[in-house]
Amino acid sequence: MWGYGHGGGLMGIGMILVWLIPIALLVWLFARAASGRSDNNEAQQSPREILDARYARGEIGRDEYQERRADLEGHNKE
Repeated sequence: MWGYGHGGGLMGIGMILVWLIPIALLVWLFARAASGRSDNNEAQQSPREILDARYARGEIGRDEYQERRADLEGHNKE
């Protein structure tokens, strides 16, 4: 009689989109801001700090660490 069976589903989908789009936008913005922090932090480190961190994580050995450290400090053996 009042037309509840016609078009009611479209209003439900519309309400879902009204909430879903802003929430998805906020999640995307937050994720983008969070990923930017790690890149920015690495760019602010000096070459010596990056070298120290790589050695501490075990990415490079002692000999390579000392060689690269000497190169950074300008103490070439050659």
